[in-house]
Amino acid sequence: MLQLVNVGQKSLVDYATIVSRGLMDEIRRLAEPLAGKRVAHVSATAFGGGVAEINYALVPLMKDAGLDVEWRIIAGGDEFFAVTKTIHNALQGDPKGLTKTQEEVFRRYQALNAEELEDDYDFVIVHDPQPVGMIDHFANSSARWIWRCHIDLSEPNPGVLAFLLPWLSRYDGAIFHMPEYVPRVGGLPAAYIWPPAIDPLTPKNMALSAEDAAYIVDQFGIDVERPLLTQVSRFDPWKDPLGVIDAYRGVKAERPEVQLALVGSMAHDDPEGWDYYNRTVKYAEGDPDVYILSNLNNIGSVEVNAFQVHSAAVIQKSIREGFGLTVTEALWKTRPVVASRVGGIVAQIQDGETGWLVNSPEECAKACLEILADPVAARQRALRGKEFVRRNFLMPRLLRDWLVLMNLLDGNDTAGAEVATVAAV
Repeated sequence: MLQLVNVGQKSLVDYATIVSRGLMDEIRRLAEPLAGKRVAHVSATAFGGGVAEINYALVPLMKDAGLDVEWRIIAGGDEFFAVTKTIHNALQGDPKGLTKTQEEVFRRYQALNAEELEDDYDFVIVHDPQPVGMIDHFANSSARWIWRCHIDLSEPNPGVLAFLLPWLSRYDGAIFHMPEYVPRVGGLPAAYIWPPAIDPLTPKNMALSAEDAAYIVDQFGIDVERPLLTQVSRFDPWKDPLGVIDAYRGVKAERPEVQLALVGSMAHDDPEGWDYYNRTVKYAEGDPDVYILSNLNNIGSVEVNAFQVHSAAVIQKSIREGFGLTVTEALWKTRPVVASRVGGIVAQIQDGETGWLVNSPEECAKACLEILADPVAARQRALRGKEFVRRNFLMPRLLRDWLVLMNLLDGNDTAGAEVATVAAV
C-alpha cells in the first residue's frame, strides 16, 4: 500500500465563528448524500509546499463531514523526482522537454505506484502531475477520478502537455485555480474552477501576538527593533528569491536599517531546491542583514507565522505562481503585502486597496519604502485584505467546493450550490 498520511482530527464547528452561518449550513446539506463515500487523495509528498498544507486541513474536515477519506503518498527515487520537476517546470512554460528515457522513467513509476493503490474508492483525487499516469492502470475502476492541478498551465510546454494528455483525458474532471490556467487543447476532461484556501486554525495561521512573534524571530538573530521584510517560499527560480534580494537592496539604499528574511522549506520531491538554496546564499554575498532560513534551521509552522506577523511587509515576488497561498496567509494576519502581478496572486490582492502588485524589483522596493514611510495607511490596506480572505479563501469554502463537485459527479441534486466551469475546446 502507498504510504498513509496521519492527518489527525478537525471539527467543522470550530469554524462557526469565523465563516458565515450560510456557508456552514450549505456544507452540512451537501455532505448528507455523500456520507460514507470512500475518498483517496494521492500526492507526491506529505510536507513542503501548498498541496501538503491544504491536505492536512482538508482531509480531516472531509472526514468530519462524514466521508471516509485517506491521503496516500506515492513512492519515487531521485530519478523520478528529477523527471517530475522537469514536468512541473515545463507545464509552467519552461521550453525544456522530456527525453525518451525520462518518459520511460515516469511511466515505470506510475505502474509501480498503481500496484500499491487499492481500487475500492468512490473518488480518487490525484494532485498535480507526479501521480497523474496512475489512472492508466485502473481501466475498470468504478471510482470517479479527479485531477487537481495546483500550477499555472496558461502557457505550457506543448510537448510535455501532449505527453500527459492521454492520461488526463481519462479523468472525470480536472480542477484549476483560475480559468486562464486551463490549457486550450482538445481531450481534457470537464474543467472546474476554484482557488485553494488556508486553514485559519492551524499553528501557521492562528492568532499570534506581536510580542510572541518578536520573541520567536529574535531566536534566529533578527533585530526586533529594526524593520523586517520577509518572503516565505520554496527556494525555486519561479519564486525569484534573487529578485527579492535585489528589491531589498533597493530599500536598504534609502533605509539602511532594514533586514530581509527568506524563509522556505526543503521538500523531498524538489531535487533542484538545494541548488537554488545555495545560489541564493551566494547571491546574498554574506550580507549580515539577510537571513536565509528553512525547516533545517528548525523553521516550522509557528516560526513562519511569527516571521509573517513580525514583518513590516511580506513579499511574494514570484515570476510564475499557481496561486501563492503565502499571500493569503499574510493578508489573514493583517500584514502589508507586496506581490508580483502574476498568476493567482492577482485574485488575492486588489492593487491599491488591499495590497501592492508589482512588476519588477524596482517597483517592489518602491512599495516597501511606501509601507515603511506610512505604516498606518499600509495597515488600512491590510485590514481590507484580511476581510477579503475571510470571505473567499478559508478552508470551509474549499470543503464546500469539493462537496459540490462530488455530488455533481455522483449525480446528486446540488440545487443552487454550483462551482465555476470552463467549456471544453
